[in-house]
Amino acid sequence: MESTANRNHGMSVGARRVLAYVVLIFFTIVCLIWFYILIINSTRSHAEMTKGFTVIPSTHFMDNWQNLVNGTLPIARGFINSLIVSFGSAILCVYFSAMTAYAIHTYRFKGRDAIAAFILAVMMIPGQVTALGFIQLIGKMKLDDTLIPLILPAIASPVTYFYMRQYMQSNLPMSLVEAARIDGSGEFRTYNTIMFPLIKPALTVQLIFAFVGSWNNYFTPALILHTDVKKTLPVLIAQLRGADYLRFDMGQIYIMIAASIFPVVIIYLLLSKFIVGEMTSGAVKG
Repeated sequence: MESTANRNHGMSVGARRVLAYVVLIFFTIVCLIWFYILIINSTRSHAEMTKGFTVIPSTHFMDNWQNLVNGTLPIARGFINSLIVSFGSAILCVYFSAMTAYAIHTYRFKGRDAIAAFILAVMMIPGQVTALGFIQLIGKMKLDDTLIPLILPAIASPVTYFYMRQYMQSNLPMSLVEAARIDGSGEFRTYNTIMFPLIKPALTVQLIFAFVGSWNNYFTPALILHTDVKKTLPVLIAQLRGADYLRFDMGQIYIMIAASIFPVVIIYLLLSKFIVGEMTSGAVKG
C-alpha cells in the first residue's frame, strides 16, 4: 500500500512538472513569436510584405539596411541621441529617486508625511496635462530642440521614488543606518557605501524600467526636438511611417524597429544577472 501511494505521488509530481513545462513553453512561444515576425519582416522587401506574411526569411535584409542607412534620416545619430537620453535619464532617475526615498524613510521630521503624500499626488498627474507648461518653460530657458529637457527632469520620478521607498520599508533595517551614524559616517557616505549595495536589486529593476521607458518615449521628444540630427529613434521611426507613398518602405521600418530593440535586450541581459545574484545571495544569507 505504501509503495503504491509513493508511486502515485511520484506520478502526480511528474505530471505537475510536465504541465508546468508545457505552460511555460506555451507562454514563451507567445512572447517570442512577435519578435520572430519582426525579424522575418525585416528580411523582406516592401513588395513582398504587401503579398502577406510568410514564416520563411527572405533575402532583402542587407538591402533594407542599406536603404535605411543611406536614406535621408540620420539613423546613426538617432541611435546616439537615444542612448545619451536613455542612459542619462535612467542613472539620474534611479540615483536621486532612491536618495529621496532614503531621506524620507530614514529621517523623522515635521511634514514628512505631507511631503510623501504630495509626491504620490504628483504621480497621479498625466504627463500630457503638464506638457504645455513644460514646453513654455524650456522655451524661456532657451533649451528647446536640445536633449537636456529629456534628461534632467528624470531626477524627479515619483513612480521610482514610491517603489524604492516601499522596498526600503521592507528590506532596509534602520539599525544599520543608526550604527553608521554612531560610527561617525556622514549621510552621503552612508547612502553611497552602505545603503546603495543593500538596495541593488531594486535599483537594477528600476534602472531597466527607466531605460526602457526613456528609450521608447515618443511624446516628449516629438514636442521638443525639431532638427533631424537631434531627434531620437522613436521620432525617426514615426517619420519613416509618415512618409508619403512614394518613399514609404515597410522594409526600412521593420529593420529599424528590429535594430532599436537590441539595446533594450542587451541592457536587460546585462542587468538581470545582478537581480538574480543579489536575491540569491540574500536568500543564502537569510
